[in-house]
Amino acid sequence: MAEESRDGLEAVRAEKLRKIAELGIDPWGRRFDDHRAIASVRAIDPPKPAEGETPEPGPAVRIAGRIMLRRGQGKVVFLEVRDWTERVQVFIGKKQVGDQAWALVDLLDLGDLLGVDGTLGYTRTGELTVFATELTFLGKSLTPPPEKWHGLTDQEVRYRRRYVDLFSNPESLQTFMARSTIVRTFRKVMEQRGFVEVETPTMQSIAGGAAARPFVTHHNTLDIDLFLRIAPELYLKRLLVGGMERVFEIGRVYRNEGISPKHNPEFTMMEAYQAYGDYHSMMDLTEGLIRASIEAIGGGFVRPWGEKTIDFTSPWPRRPYFDLLREHAGVDPEDFEAVKARAQAAGIKTEGRDRDVIISDLFEATVEDALVGPVFVIDYPAAICPLTKRKAADPRVAERFELFVDGIELANAYTELNDPYLQEDLFRGQLAGQKEEDSMAKMDDDFVQALKNAMPPAGGLGVGIDRLCMLLLNKASIRDVILFPLMRPQAPRPVETEDDESEI
Repeated sequence: MAEESRDGLEAVRAEKLRKIAELGIDPWGRRFDDHRAIASVRAIDPPKPAEGETPEPGPAVRIAGRIMLRRGQGKVVFLEVRDWTERVQVFIGKKQVGDQAWALVDLLDLGDLLGVDGTLGYTRTGELTVFATELTFLGKSLTPPPEKWHGLTDQEVRYRRRYVDLFSNPESLQTFMARSTIVRTFRKVMEQRGFVEVETPTMQSIAGGAAARPFVTHHNTLDIDLFLRIAPELYLKRLLVGGMERVFEIGRVYRNEGISPKHNPEFTMMEAYQAYGDYHSMMDLTEGLIRASIEAIGGGFVRPWGEKTIDFTSPWPRRPYFDLLREHAGVDPEDFEAVKARAQAAGIKTEGRDRDVIISDLFEATVEDALVGPVFVIDYPAAICPLTKRKAADPRVAERFELFVDGIELANAYTELNDPYLQEDLFRGQLAGQKEEDSMAKMDDDFVQALKNAMPPAGGLGVGIDRLCMLLLNKASIRDVILFPLMRPQAPRPVETEDDESEI
């Protein structure tokens, strides 16, 4: 809609606002108790009149919502009113609501908020309807809604004006209601399994616990730089040392990296740690969390994903990292010369880089996109896993898994390293060819000191909530499941001046 046209419509609505106030009605509304969700009203299903009969008054109901559609003229008006559960038709007659309410009807616009008292019944055409007896004005929309209520269709505008997207696109609202159900299910399952929810610092003095570039901020009073957390891991493991044997946290983490359909700089993660468990315990927990989420939102375990379907039926396969590399890259990981040749053919730099860094890049280039899943990839190269316990039979291999679905990493978990001497050595190590921000080897003296007080053997897990919601709700972009994704600031509207010759 052209800005000039929108400005004119806003002026018309502002004039209606003034006239509503002149009627003695508060145009911004007041408390409106005891209204029912429209979905529950629709579930009442009053008796339908026989053909040719006049509908009998039905049960009294009270609803509140946003006006989405208006039709009718003369002494009868029909509205469609929608709340966050459903929509329903409202019949308004001058005789039924009285003079003041009828004067208000003439000042109603699409997008206004309205409370309705009335009776529930059916029209002669069989449409379930609230027959209004009283109207309560609850709020004026000064901005015109998307044209013809077809909803916002420009994707970027939907992200920037999510408040409009939610009330004009019911599918978008249901997406975020489903997301809330998934998060609520995570909490329920974790509580059922004996985990305690905790909160740890989001501003940290060391950017540790994951491989990522942090955001940096400054604390003025202490005059120190701090990092927005890239993971809560090291604080949660301190709690294991303190005797909290099963802990989890659901919260925001921040990584100063690229933006893509799979990446947002701030995102929601659940991390959990279980004393006396291992990475097999975490695989069982992960599968249980995701299956419970699917049951909560409905739709079955075989779910659409773009033009594909993903089968989440248990059990999910557990495939060793090096077996997958042999299968998809066509090389033996033990033959480093063959690995280097295959990596170079894939455009991966090998000169001056550590063996396991090259293998990791080759795995990412040749294996990950081929993983339809869900599949647990287990037993990673130990050198790239400095927070992970090594396998007793082969210290070159770390007891780590990542869960992949259609090439998307959903979860990452370890058998946690609890040897303070080895942990200190690994923190100090930096693999050749690995960027500082790509390494988890960040020295944290206090964490090492904590381990010296004996951390129990444990399994640890991190699950990306946003990516999981993408997959379970069939959304192509992570921005579709984040209420307010980070966007580049819009350029300000130009200010017209008297000597502006742009129209000449």
